Amino acid sequence: MILKALRHWRDERAARRHAIPDALWQLTLLRYPFLARRSEADLAELRRLCSLFLSSKEFHGVDGFEVTDEVAVAVAAQACLPVLRLGLSWYDGFVGIVMHEGEVVAQRSYQDEDGIVHEYDEELAGEAMEGGPLMLSWNAIAVSNDPAQFGVDEVFNVVIHEFAHVIDMRDGLADGVPPLRDAEERERWITVIDAAWEQFCARVDAGEQTLIDPYGAEAVEEFFAVAAEAFFVAPAAMRAEEPAMYELLAEFFRQNPAG
Repeated sequence: MILKALRHWRDERAARRHAIPDALWQLTLLRYPFLARRSEADLAELRRLCSLFLSSKEFHGVDGFEVTDEVAVAVAAQACLPVLRLGLSWYDGFVGIVMHEGEVVAQRSYQDEDGIVHEYDEELAGEAMEGGPLMLSWNAIAVSNDPAQFGVDEVFNVVIHEFAHVIDMRDGLADGVPPLRDAEERERWITVIDAAWEQFCARVDAGEQTLIDPYGAEAVEEFFAVAAEAFFVAPAAMRAEEPAMYELLAEFFRQNPAG
């Protein structure tokens, strides 16, 4: 009881020290309307979690990129949405967030069935690694500074995508299966997501248009991440197009954004 009270006092003090000014918070909600559509209670808790997030994470700008308060709050607000009901402890495994202005070119390699190693370059808008740091491109996050352009959501959301990977990797594996309460729940999760992923891959292969980013066909862990993007940014459309995945994510995240 004493430890719980101490943690509460410490969190409240951190939240006050990193309180988000009203003007900046309202600007963030205008720029990312999928956040603004939440209830007043949700927004109050989201704002509190953002302050705690900012007090516990370290942002680093690369190649002269300046991590302003505007940048940090935009990242925090979108990162905290998935753990609105789960708690920030899901992000305890890392501290650093590396911010680039543009996309990053990473050198990749793979070995084919004949044992030949192929090397290639991949452009990244973000990348999550077990134990951190987490990398993000501001150009992939930022929206127009023109207020006339506010109010439009794109399903693509690199912040939610990469933080979904963080949640997935909390048990040490990026496999599309986040830590669950027991073996029975894990088995049910695998049954639902594997079936949904196979159907999704078939639709992508057939050239169908999908709400969820076709990149999800690359691997089931990527399907989990892009499904999380759609779940939080376009929940009503997600529920209509992928009802089984919507229900699975709603139960896990303890949220019903389309409700």
